Amino acid sequence: MKIIPLRTFIYTILSILLIMPSSSFSKEIPPSPYRIRTIVIDAGHGGHDGATRGQFSKEKDVALKVALLLGKSIEDKMKDVKVIYTRTTDVFIPLYERIGIANRAKADLFISIHCNSMPIRRVQSGYKKNSKGQKIPIYKSVQSTSTRGVETFVSGFGRLDEQDVVMRENASILLEKDYKDNYEGYDPKDPESIIMLSLMKNAFRDQSIKLATFIQDSYIESGRVDRGVKEQSLAVLAKAGMPAVLTEIGFISNPAEEEYMNSDHGQREIVAGLLKSIQTYKRQVELE
Repeated sequence: MKIIPLRTFIYTILSILLIMPSSSFSKEIPPSPYRIRTIVIDAGHGGHDGATRGQFSKEKDVALKVALLLGKSIEDKMKDVKVIYTRTTDVFIPLYERIGIANRAKADLFISIHCNSMPIRRVQSGYKKNSKGQKIPIYKSVQSTSTRGVETFVSGFGRLDEQDVVMRENASILLEKDYKDNYEGYDPKDPESIIMLSLMKNAFRDQSIKLATFIQDSYIESGRVDRGVKEQSLAVLAKAGMPAVLTEIGFISNPAEEEYMNSDHGQREIVAGLLKSIQTYKRQVELE
């Protein structure tokens, strides 16, 4: 029998040890449990993007007040969570940059706060005669002031006959320089572009719907009119790398809801409900 030299034997054993996985000698360290550590709060619109208004207030201002109150409430009641705002003053932030802030921060949740509004429509109200005696139609602008309620959106594809919110919220894109490059040719006025945007669907759909459902439940508990959880092709949510929702806290075109959203009581109630929803969501996902 051939005798293997001791030096050769030692080298062989050492080579085997080097190529063996370290897991053969030590137990694998279990992954750290998932924790929600960072939440991005987005106050809708801002700056020169502020056309939506009620009788005495603007959506951009109401959304900012509620967003700042919500952020402070999270910081006070959820000490282990970091809050990041997309804006803290009346400035314009492009839609792609809002979700970009959340993605770069590796946020665990993105919550965008808006006020709803019924569209202003041009309708014929009668006729008049011009200088030649010809009868010409008279038009006036009308807006429903009775529609009320709350709804929360997640990224997805809604029916084309339910695109008023999509058109209004995504219209902010037109205020951005090079918007066609930023949104891959998207035109917020084109229904086909809405379909295209839906293809960038948020990969966190189930988690987003869960959070949106908790938010709607909190509104119902405070007596608000529930308009439901909806999937729509909203640019601000389309490329989110985390669960993301856009919540419409009321209709600024409805005088009673405008009053409520501007009152201390209304804002405190809205924020308390949103905070409770976030806490409930956090407890559930951290157990899963």
